[in-house]
Amino acid sequence: MLDDKALDSIFRSARTHNGWLPKPVTDDQLRAIYDLMKWGPTSANCQPARIVFVRTKEGKEKLRPALSAGNTEKTMAAPVTAIVAYDPEFYEHLPRMFPHDQTAITWFKGKPSAEPTAFRNGSLQGAYLIVAARALGLDCGAMSGFDNAKVDQAFFPDGKVKSNFLCNIGYGDPAKLFARSPRFTFEESCTLA
Repeated sequence: MLDDKALDSIFRSARTHNGWLPKPVTDDQLRAIYDLMKWGPTSANCQPARIVFVRTKEGKEKLRPALSAGNTEKTMAAPVTAIVAYDPEFYEHLPRMFPHDQTAITWFKGKPSAEPTAFRNGSLQGAYLIVAARALGLDCGAMSGFDNAKVDQAFFPDGKVKSNFLCNIGYGDPAKLFARSPRFTFEESCTLA
């Protein structure tokens, strides 16, 4: 079991950051995030997430037209913005990723369940990315205030991958945090059956 300090850094004390300190995030850190998050479970080990780590000035300018007004400044200032996306045809990789059942591709190929499966599991992997980044001492600011079609056109022009959400990654500026918002209690959100 993780100790309280680790749980605080991942969940209880971690915050969604809107401002960033001018401290870079290295390629090695991004690789370390992925090398942790990839172990999170997905349905039939489908792993549909595809991530673009936008970190250059040119990349940020390419992203800028898709951002909502409220998300532009903080995203341009963040050392890295992860475009958390998913591959709707993830099933093509199932013979490799789920090798103990070579019929798994037939569960999804040409079926309406493929798209929601890709979106759901890609979202899970995006959550694993946030937990991994926090576990490695980085801060995150996930957001959905952007134009998916513009991001997809700019970063995935072949149409084979679809954006889900954005997540700024870096070292958050505590001076720019909002007051902590409330959370539902166990009794308000959960039922024991």
